[in-house]
Amino acid sequence: MGVFGRLSRIVTRQRAIFNARHEAAGLSLGSFDVLANLRRSGASARKTATELAESSMLTSGGISLRLDRMQADGLIERNRDARDRRVVHVSLSERGRDLIDAVYGQHVLAQSTLLADLDEEELGLLDRLLRKIEESIDRHADTARELPVHAPEAAERG
Repeated sequence: MGVFGRLSRIVTRQRAIFNARHEAAGLSLGSFDVLANLRRSGASARKTATELAESSMLTSGGISLRLDRMQADGLIERNRDARDRRVVHVSLSERGRDLIDAVYGQHVLAQSTLLADLDEEELGLLDRLLRKIEESIDRHADTARELPVHAPEAAERG
């Protein structure tokens, strides 16, 4: 199995595990991601919708829909910037803070459990290699997209 096939299988399996865990707490994986992102942002626990979209790898429309649901569920609060009304600041509501505080430690423990067979040196190496793969993909994405596609079966059907 190639690198991308293995990475895909790992992501699929870990998502299934964490989706089930988060759903048991009443959260989607996406909502957990936003809550954790806000909680990690420090004392202010506030970010712009654009910052959240970038860190979640979502479009502005995608993050907007996610934030709409989370606001309706009482997990976040949104406020327009006083100086630039186009900018929306997102912060944890009291309910959102309580929920992420309750589940975050369990999430980290579950991650550690899944990686328990790797020692610190192996985890460090894995992290460096994954970062290198990510940087390589970023650097060569345009070239890979522009490579010719030869699909004779598709051309015959078209």
